[in-house]
Amino acid sequence: MNLLLLGMSHRTASLDLRERYAVGDLGPANEKLVADPDIEECVILSTCNRVEVLVLTRSPAAARLRLRSFVEHELPSEFQRPTPAELEPALYELSDAEAVRHVFRVACSVDSMIVGEPQILGQVKDAYRAAVATGSCGPILSRLYQRAFSTAKRVRNETRIGERGVSVARVAVDLAKQIFESLEDKAALLIGAGEMIELALERLRSSGLRSARIANRTPARAAALAARFEASAHGLDELPSLLEQSDVVLTSIGGDSPLLTSQVVAEALRDRRHRPLFVIDIGVPRNVAPEVNQLDSVYLYDLDDLSGMAEANADERRREVAQAEDIVLEEEQRFEGWLTALAAVPTIRTLRARAEAIRAAELERGLASLEWSRDHLDAVESITRAIINKLLHAPLARLRQEVDREEGLAHLEAARVLFALDDARAPGAEADRREEDE
Repeated sequence: MNLLLLGMSHRTASLDLRERYAVGDLGPANEKLVADPDIEECVILSTCNRVEVLVLTRSPAAARLRLRSFVEHELPSEFQRPTPAELEPALYELSDAEAVRHVFRVACSVDSMIVGEPQILGQVKDAYRAAVATGSCGPILSRLYQRAFSTAKRVRNETRIGERGVSVARVAVDLAKQIFESLEDKAALLIGAGEMIELALERLRSSGLRSARIANRTPARAAALAARFEASAHGLDELPSLLEQSDVVLTSIGGDSPLLTSQVVAEALRDRRHRPLFVIDIGVPRNVAPEVNQLDSVYLYDLDDLSGMAEANADERRREVAQAEDIVLEEEQRFEGWLTALAAVPTIRTLRARAEAIRAAELERGLASLEWSRDHLDAVESITRAIINKLLHAPLARLRQEVDREEGLAHLEAARVLFALDDARAPGAEADRREEDE
């Protein structure tokens, strides 16, 4: 079995490219991919900063081609797909141990744009649950993700990487604080009612903001969030008038097309007599049309603009990241040990089956011309079985011990070579065929 991961992230792909692959409902995509005979299991992760497909396969070469085709042509997208020349430089491909390490680093937020942000773990868990619900995540990937979650917990408990509770929302609000000397006399409009908006509201309130309005597609969700933060709740149909009354706009809401078009914002600017409007768009796909940035008196920031501020955050946390990387490496080795032990099971079973087949065949041939009583035959059966068990006990016990070590796979391969377990013509190979028939 091999692990193969294909993806793109904020490190390799622009926001324009990432938003073309923002997947809302992961279920159908998981089902479609795992239906391929070369894919045993799969989990798809889609967030504002990354899209990744992880698969378990028996045929790495075929699975690699299938993944490329899936991402290029079949991964759900409401936007125009990029050309292969645009897409190829943004993709990274990892296999086996590298793929395991990457999944762990992502879950621990070591690979995040904002190092230490807590949202990614919840997003990875959501991706895992979606794959489990559709049946595309089987026992191997389930074990991998459970280990990733426990690794993230260790990193949180044993390092200070999440001590300040950073997030994209926090960096966005910090940007607003840099723009204005004070937020106390400013009015903020928050579009959406999800976790990012909630985190932004908490940060805005703690920074002195007094006037906040929440607009959402579902008025009830906006009202529930507004009640907690002493804000007012509105529907999206009120956006034109809300823009006119706001100094800061922070938006993070789902959708296939921008809510704030150049025309909508231009009309709001005219009504507010071209007083400056600061817009921070942390939605993927983007909630604000890029052309808005060309309007006078509008200052638009998106996720790519926030990445520079995130670099300073990464510098502050470099020591904690080093500790987190040590934990990731330790947990990766544990998982690799489990995989190796899992691979040892069929080797041990095959070796025992072949030894038994040889014993039985030789005993039948040797006793064919002899007329022994049933008691004598039973005694010989018992003796020959005991000989086989004692001969195999030491090498099999040693094999079980060694699979937990770094060189475990080498010992496993050596055993298969020494006992010719991959040779269909070797003595006892008929036992393999019997196991397949059963």
